[in-house]
Amino acid sequence: MKILHAITLSELGGAQSVMLNLIEKSITDGHEVWVTSSVGGALWNELPPSVVKRTISQLQHRISIWKDIQVIYELYKIYRKFKPDVIHLHSSKIGLLGRIAFPTKKIIYTVHGFDSIRIAHRKFLYLEKLLQYKARHIVAVSNYDANNLQNEGIQHNLSCIYNGIPDFSEKVKGIPEENAFLRARSVIEEGEKFRVICIARLAAPKRFDIFCKAAEILVNDNISFYWVGNKKPVTDVPTNVKCLGEIPNAHQLLPYTQIFMLPSDYEGMPMSILESLSYGVPVVASAVGGIGEVLDSKNGFAVQNSGEEFAHHIRLYKNDQALCRRAKREAIDSYRSKFTVSKMYQEYFTLYTSVSLGQ
Repeated sequence: MKILHAITLSELGGAQSVMLNLIEKSITDGHEVWVTSSVGGALWNELPPSVVKRTISQLQHRISIWKDIQVIYELYKIYRKFKPDVIHLHSSKIGLLGRIAFPTKKIIYTVHGFDSIRIAHRKFLYLEKLLQYKARHIVAVSNYDANNLQNEGIQHNLSCIYNGIPDFSEKVKGIPEENAFLRARSVIEEGEKFRVICIARLAAPKRFDIFCKAAEILVNDNISFYWVGNKKPVTDVPTNVKCLGEIPNAHQLLPYTQIFMLPSDYEGMPMSILESLSYGVPVVASAVGGIGEVLDSKNGFAVQNSGEEFAHHIRLYKNDQALCRRAKREAIDSYRSKFTVSKMYQEYFTLYTSVSLGQ
């Protein structure tokens, strides 16, 4: 089978991680894969050697009528060159342009977090409604997103497939450790014995203010808080907060912490939460997007967006070690039952097969 993956940005993020995991499984199964995206991102260094790479210099997140017309033309040229059996579109911008450029019957379009359109960029919602018939399958990454898509009138050939990740707990010893990681690990190990970590970019919709508020409330509870993902130094934070910058393979830091915290205004199905579960690290996260479908009060808590709520649930784990141990076991069990790459790939490959066979 010949599979073309298209994604807007070539920087690494949740959607790119899903795509990479699908590509690696497809290559292992003997399928031919092409990828097209923007120029210059770290994604290109992560792709298997056998993948054919096609960059589009005009492709960007921002709307530009002239450049977007050029992107559609470049996509059409790629299609004519490769003649794929399946075209898998990831993210809203390429989801729009790709559905214009490619044949409807070959397209699978994954919506990696519908709130980014439904709430943050609602002016483009009418395009999603209009183009829903220009895909053979539309995939939501959570039931929350699937329900909201339906409520907005986007119901055509809609299904839900949870994101999946590799079992990092099995692979972590084989990943080369870089200096930035070693420095960050050293800082974490020098902190309190009970440690809370957040791995996220320091930008909207991530709520660094809630992270700091929770830390401030718990400043006398012997708990250290670490934020990984800030590009620039951060000052004026509570004394028990440290911002460690951008760290390659940041998920490797999870085994050195007790709780993963993710405050956010909106999410799809955050890969960072799934990574935490795979390591057996309980999660306290905002009750937004598909997070409530992942956290069931056994493997972690989905809470309201306030520093007080986060602090309360983190303190529960700190003061009840038996609860924390049970949550660690539940975290691993929930990952293995629902969020593995193999499970995700099997569900997508069912769609790939139906597209390839014209069913």
